[in-house]
Amino acid sequence: LAAARGKALAPAGELEVAVVPDSRVWDGRFANNAWLQELPDPLSKLTWDNAALLAPATAARLGVRHGDVVTLALGREVEAPVIVMPGQAPGTVVLPLGGGRTAAGKVGDGVGFNPAVLLDDDGSLLGAGLQVRVTGRRHLLACTQDHHAIDRIGFRGRELRTPEIVREQNLGEVHEPEHEPAHPPLFRSPELAGRNQWAMAIDLSACIGCSVCAVACQAENNISVVGKAQVARSREMAWVRIDRYFVGDEGNPRVAFAPVACQHCEQAPCEQVCPVAATVHNDEGLNQMVYNRCVGTRYCSNNCPFKVRRFNFFNYTNDLPHLRRMAFNPEVTVRSRGVMEKCTYCIQRLERAKIAAHNERRPIADGEIVPACAQACPTGAIVFGDLADADSRVAKLHREGRAYVMLPELDLGQRTHYLARLRNPSPDLEEA
Repeated sequence: LAAARGKALAPAGELEVAVVPDSRVWDGRFANNAWLQELPDPLSKLTWDNAALLAPATAARLGVRHGDVVTLALGREVEAPVIVMPGQAPGTVVLPLGGGRTAAGKVGDGVGFNPAVLLDDDGSLLGAGLQVRVTGRRHLLACTQDHHAIDRIGFRGRELRTPEIVREQNLGEVHEPEHEPAHPPLFRSPELAGRNQWAMAIDLSACIGCSVCAVACQAENNISVVGKAQVARSREMAWVRIDRYFVGDEGNPRVAFAPVACQHCEQAPCEQVCPVAATVHNDEGLNQMVYNRCVGTRYCSNNCPFKVRRFNFFNYTNDLPHLRRMAFNPEVTVRSRGVMEKCTYCIQRLERAKIAAHNERRPIADGEIVPACAQACPTGAIVFGDLADADSRVAKLHREGRAYVMLPELDLGQRTHYLARLRNPSPDLEEA
């Protein structure tokens, strides 16, 4: 490695560089927005940074790997960490804009590197002849995709089970639903007697992985921003996680996205282990948190197979001035240190609609209650409603042939169902 330092690994004209807007902070104009800085990039899942994206074959040829710092030279020079990105064109380096700001503000200053120094005088975003030199240094990249794996065996097992976690069907298979093998449960909870039975359906064919739902949830539910150091320790607080999976050859893979939040299991493993009943079930099918009971054992998080519960390791809002606290949603409790939290199906909106319907002496209409994630979704991939109404949209989606639940072998009775991603490949072409 020492011998490789300072050595040009790619001759002039061999690599092309593309300087592109970042998916979150664009050209840096939104760099001072902490929600966007902590939002994982849809593909790299990188937070609080930008990086040089290389194809696996290009990275192997250059002898660099994830997190290595390289010097990029094209007339001028800039240093950047490397992320190996499956599916990228070989022989190219993609540099997202928006980093390296010096006058963005308290949040955006000093985050990432500034690839704009490589731009031509006319501002063109593509050039050939890039040289890459290894510096021998490493850079901490706070990526969220690989968080919460128990060990390397669990990590490999998750990769092998990707087709079951994010299911895909060809168009001709839609009306041939798979039937999961039934087995008797260890126990059954009492029947839920609520007039309404709330549930959600997420259509993976419509989901584009944009993460707008995650930002909307953060704004609606007063979710804290924790910073790069805590994200790197798997302590991010976002209630909605957009899982990204690459399927197939790393040179030309398919990409699958799956929004994952609390599944509101009827047989919730988290409820069984809480020693103080801080997480309980109501008669309408919601898994609820009682914040003032929580003593922070984190047993519920350990027992959650979906890893969607978030623990406040610090009091993230304690030092905020009172004027800034007025920006919080007054209908949602601001959690303190030592308290567990998670998706509530936006219960504040649900209760508001119930009160309005009660005062007007009418039932709640289908589609009247829209959680923040569903309201913000640009493709309408998220649907919320009442399962007790057989004609509701969510009930119909739960009965579709594409509908399934994650980890069905656990028999948890999740209220969030997914609709398998539809593919329609041409029989005359290779598999898409």
